[in-house]
Amino acid sequence: MSDFPELRDHLLAHALRTGDFVLKSGRRSSWFVDAKQSTCRPDGMLLVAEAVLEVMPDDATAIGGPTMGADAVSFAVAAVAATRDRPLRSFSVRPEAKDHGAGGRVAGALEAGDRVVLTDDAVSRGVSLLEAAAVVRAAGAVPVMVVPVVDRGSTCAKLAGEAGIAYRALVTAADLGAPDG
Repeated sequence: MSDFPELRDHLLAHALRTGDFVLKSGRRSSWFVDAKQSTCRPDGMLLVAEAVLEVMPDDATAIGGPTMGADAVSFAVAAVAATRDRPLRSFSVRPEAKDHGAGGRVAGALEAGDRVVLTDDAVSRGVSLLEAAAVVRAAGAVPVMVVPVVDRGSTCAKLAGEAGIAYRALVTAADLGAPDG
């Protein structure tokens, strides 16, 4: 059972859908979590921020991940942390490098030397989060933890472990009463 029952209940009320869905991986599923229905509602934002702040390392200095899924999470966490005198920079990782302005794949306040928590609203395989970890490393920062709001139960934890990054999902498929995968 989730350590965050109020967040689980919010996801059940607002984000869990049943039916016939095609996932990003191309696989079909009888359920889908539109976690943005929780991460983009004010009460859900606060539940997510509280949970992430509870599990993230004290020495973390930045939070971010793949845009769009990580954006609401990382920005809410950084804002709530600021109200507690815990400065955290936040950022997004673009799917492709921007060819104008400052360019690059990172948008936001990531600095070399930052100790980074990578997040996303929902993960299955975890490929996007591990790609974001590579972008963070290329920017001179250190990924220290992966914290998805929802883990569908596939390979993200394994990939994070293989990359030497701590892993902690806030809510799992089992917590939502959904089959893994």
